[in-house]
Amino acid sequence: MFKSEGPIPVRWTSTMLSFAIIVVVTCSLVLQSSVLGGAQRASSKGYEVINVYPHDPEAFTQGLYFDDGFLVEGTGRYGRSSIRKIELETSRIVEQVDLPSWLFGEGITEFGGLLYQLTWVAHTGFIYDADTFERRGQFSYNTEGWGLTHDGRHLVMSDGSAWLYFLDPQSFTEARRVLVHDSLGPIDQLNELEFINGEIWANVWHQDEILQIDPESGSVNGRIDLSGLLPQDYLIDPEGVLNGIAYDAEGDRLFVTGKLWPSVFEIRVTDP
Repeated sequence: MFKSEGPIPVRWTSTMLSFAIIVVVTCSLVLQSSVLGGAQRASSKGYEVINVYPHDPEAFTQGLYFDDGFLVEGTGRYGRSSIRKIELETSRIVEQVDLPSWLFGEGITEFGGLLYQLTWVAHTGFIYDADTFERRGQFSYNTEGWGLTHDGRHLVMSDGSAWLYFLDPQSFTEARRVLVHDSLGPIDQLNELEFINGEIWANVWHQDEILQIDPESGSVNGRIDLSGLLPQDYLIDPEGVLNGIAYDAEGDRLFVTGKLWPSVFEIRVTDP
């Protein structure tokens, strides 16, 4: 018969600590919501389609940004992952670099003349010259890699959880992190990211909406409902979901697309 000699010590792993933090923050958010009288979720905004451009229907879009008239896209799936510079009007690829077949490409962003690319579960990212796509180096991180953008100071990364990680672009050490949440608690499955007018905009995996996130608090300031943007007839793959946000700051143009979508949509966000 087993005889206990006292409490068994618990070894706290990083996963357990992260879970404990989420529990504490969630309880805090629920308490705040109760104190404030049960704050409501941000109202969903709508959209208006301004233009439609062609997109490679075999591109599994994982990252997207706008660069001087071109779209730069990171694609995923094993054996098909790449970064590519694309003519917006024609979808013609003018530059492309492929990843090795054992790597699954994820989010990308351009910062300081360099292009940064994540991979999914290899804990490895790559650095390229943003103009020539020449490989300049690589970096590592402890989580999965999903979405990537920057706020002018840090790289901002998602890993499929409710956390956003702010990384130093030289050392890749974590400067801070925020838990994305609304009045109901944390929101996970954060995917592709774009920094737009002081907010982090995020796709949510398998959801037809974009979140507008306060980068300091993680609070969701707004939601953009993109239901119906791609006709149901085109949804031939269950993973062909909305994923891809690119913003032309100079022209104030917003582009969105999805994995395996045949189109890139230029849209205008409308009031709720």
